[in-house]
Amino acid sequence: MKILKFGGTSVAHSQNILLVENIIRKESSEDRILVIVSALHGVTDQLIKAAESASLKDENYLNILQYLEEKHINLVKELIPVANQSSWLSFVKKHCNDLEDLYNGIAVLGELTDRIKDKIASYGEFLSSQIIAARLQEQGLDCLWMNSADLIKTDSNFTHAKVDFSLTDLNLKNYLSEHSNRIIIGPGFIASDSKNNRTTLGRGGSDYTASIIAAAVHAEELQIWTDVSGMMTADPRLASNAKPISEISYHEAMELSHFGAKVLYPPSIQPVMVKNIDLLIKNTFAPEAQGTLISHHLKKAENKEQQIAVGVSNMSHIALVTLEGSGMVGIPGISAKLFQCLSQEKINIILITQGSSEHSITIAINEKDAFHAESAINSAFADDINLERVYPVKIETGLAIVALVGENMKSRSGVSAKMFGCLGNNGINIRAIAQGSSERNISIVISEKDSKKAVNILHEEFFESEIKQIHLYICGTGNVGSKLIQQIYDQNEYLKETFLINLRIAGISNSRNMMFSDQGISHENYLNWEKQSEKASSREFAEEIIQRNLRNSVFVDVTASPDVPEMYESLLNRSINIVACNKIAASSDFEKYKTLKNTARNHNCSFYFETNVGAGLPVIGTINDLIKSGDKIISIQAVLSGTLNFVFNHYDSSRTFSEVVAQAQKEGYTEPDPRLDLSGTDVARKILILAREAGYPLQFGQIENISFLPEECMQGSVEDFYQKLTEYESHFKSLLNDAQNNGKILKYTAEFENGKAKVGLQQVASDSDLFHLYGKDNIVIFKTLRYSEQPLVIKGAGAGAEVTASGVFADIIRSI
Repeated sequence: MKILKFGGTSVAHSQNILLVENIIRKESSEDRILVIVSALHGVTDQLIKAAESASLKDENYLNILQYLEEKHINLVKELIPVANQSSWLSFVKKHCNDLEDLYNGIAVLGELTDRIKDKIASYGEFLSSQIIAARLQEQGLDCLWMNSADLIKTDSNFTHAKVDFSLTDLNLKNYLSEHSNRIIIGPGFIASDSKNNRTTLGRGGSDYTASIIAAAVHAEELQIWTDVSGMMTADPRLASNAKPISEISYHEAMELSHFGAKVLYPPSIQPVMVKNIDLLIKNTFAPEAQGTLISHHLKKAENKEQQIAVGVSNMSHIALVTLEGSGMVGIPGISAKLFQCLSQEKINIILITQGSSEHSITIAINEKDAFHAESAINSAFADDINLERVYPVKIETGLAIVALVGENMKSRSGVSAKMFGCLGNNGINIRAIAQGSSERNISIVISEKDSKKAVNILHEEFFESEIKQIHLYICGTGNVGSKLIQQIYDQNEYLKETFLINLRIAGISNSRNMMFSDQGISHENYLNWEKQSEKASSREFAEEIIQRNLRNSVFVDVTASPDVPEMYESLLNRSINIVACNKIAASSDFEKYKTLKNTARNHNCSFYFETNVGAGLPVIGTINDLIKSGDKIISIQAVLSGTLNFVFNHYDSSRTFSEVVAQAQKEGYTEPDPRLDLSGTDVARKILILAREAGYPLQFGQIENISFLPEECMQGSVEDFYQKLTEYESHFKSLLNDAQNNGKILKYTAEFENGKAKVGLQQVASDSDLFHLYGKDNIVIFKTLRYSEQPLVIKGAGAGAEVTASGVFADIIRSI
């Protein structure tokens, strides 16, 4: 015999019940079956809600009852042929009248006892099971309705009754030996005590009913039919890549169901687990799907390459209760006293953790019990608190439990390190840890707001090793930003196939608008993203990134805005990696620069800004490698402005200086305001950054800047600037002529030596390493302890949107 159980969603309405009928037909053609059904979806909640309304003398209970009556009457009309509907319509009406009498009595008394609550709750399963049985009988199937409530006997602990298994097993065996029908249908969830009062087995108890019956009759298999295709590796509402689990051990299933896997009601596993009966979870709406087999005899036991874990589970609305004090150390009975106190108050303990110092003990409970627990514990330990042997209990709320479950974690070194490492790298603080000696469950307590993120991180680490999801937030869609975004779209498939990295652009912002998508902004949506965006500021963009709290997040700043770097510290504090093309942060006050570097290190995240100097050239990375390997930078000589190199390479008196600058701006080599480049400010920032990365605590004001621009050129608008360049053409021509007369060329250089830095226009002779530098190229010459006689030279294109974007892209890859 097989036992089948159908949940509330499976019997929500007539269309679903027809699917159930097809499954019953198929299964009964192969074997004798006993079917347990839940109430129609949502009915039990409505029954209890009406009772609570009645106890408050709120006449809304009459409206709820009318709704429930119509729901069941309509079900009869849709499932039972017209000729035979009358008796079943009367059946529904009679029981709804009985319910109304109960509700009226509650309203008169203004009291709702657990005993009456159980009686009312039983009507949902009682009605659904009889109507479904009638449907099958009308279809000519050999079907009998069984009142399982009369057969399953319990104590009188209403709403959470305890089963008398000896009497229940005897009742069930006798009943089934007396009735040989091919199909037997009964209600789940409900039972009765020794006085035949209705009791219930706790919410979700229909699974338990089916399991009790399966164990009693030594069924071949228990099938639980629900609205998902078995147990999943994680809650699919939290982890979009959650996968069905094809097979799982009873112990693993018990762990997952306890910590929030809603497919199973935790106690339901126990009866069939003891009797070694296979349990199969199937999807009513996809009966062809494999489902999940729960068994003691699994094929995977023969596979040595099996997965370490089977699932990630989570439980929300958790509170931590901590009792601590020096008076607890070495004193027997403290834990027993604590647990007994909570037991007497019927408060369930979900997790326990205690350090070997015995100075404190922490337990996790349901958040709704926190205030009650605090009062009870402080009362139980009042004398110890007064004598200061222990402190008043400490309560922390707003927490969640996340558990990694798997039989194969046992005796596998590195599992905990892998788990804690990936969480730590994403800025998730662990408040408490628990692991039993079975090693099949590692449970952690974290902030509830991090729950979804933690589930996704662990799921990716243990179940999605093929491809790592990276969430990019790009601030700036100008010349460099747009090139970067296009490069990401062009290269992403290659990265997925070759390096198992998937870059999702989860957010885009400019100075006016922002747009977000946790699943990634498609290329099509990007092309007209501003039409779908909302108004934004850099602060709002950063706050939304923090609020979304996605794993493996990278913030990319491709602006020149002074406002955006103000957000860096708050992002780093949440372990969000930062890649900055913007030079302002790294060239700001030294203490601010140092704070950002330390914050990144303390929160296990990256702060990269390679493109601050030399666009895509590996300048900063080279310095870092030299320093890490024990070398020391003695001096730096460089041409660091691709813009200025372009300008002076092309200024040969055949065109005016103003025309050459305009060409540089048109080709994308300058900032929107070219004065930032021509003033030397940009070069000064770059040499400052290089000096700092070389280990020198330099401030911007300490850099000597020898400007070649007349002061008047720095005033007014950009249009005024170009006008002044034209007026001062003779000044620029004289600079060029002087150099040519000396057989030299003009280069705007940066130098650092003996802790001092300067930038300015220089005449460079043909024997200099700086002489043969063309177009927009940069050059950086390092003299170090190891490269003292033959300097280390880095040379290449140091400006242009494409190369700068590629440098930012490289930093993104490096950051993850």
